[in-house]
Amino acid sequence: MKKIYRVEDLDCAHCAAKMTEGIKKIDGVINAEVNFLTQKLTIEADDDRFDQIVKQAVKVCRSIEPDCRVLL
Repeated sequence: MKKIYRVEDLDCAHCAAKMTEGIKKIDGVINAEVNFLTQKLTIEADDDRFDQIVKQAVKVCRSIEPDCRVLL
């Protein structure tokens, strides 16, 4: 399954790159990208665990940039 989410208050491209790398390390993630310019998070992951993976991805984003919000 592949879904795209809006991201708010993402302040730097370097943070977006770190988020992308962190999300890609989550077990079950096929591909991920946090795009600073479009303020979007794209996640492609296993259908069975998709909701759990998204929750973990949100935690990764918050750990890198605490003010950043992923609009689910």
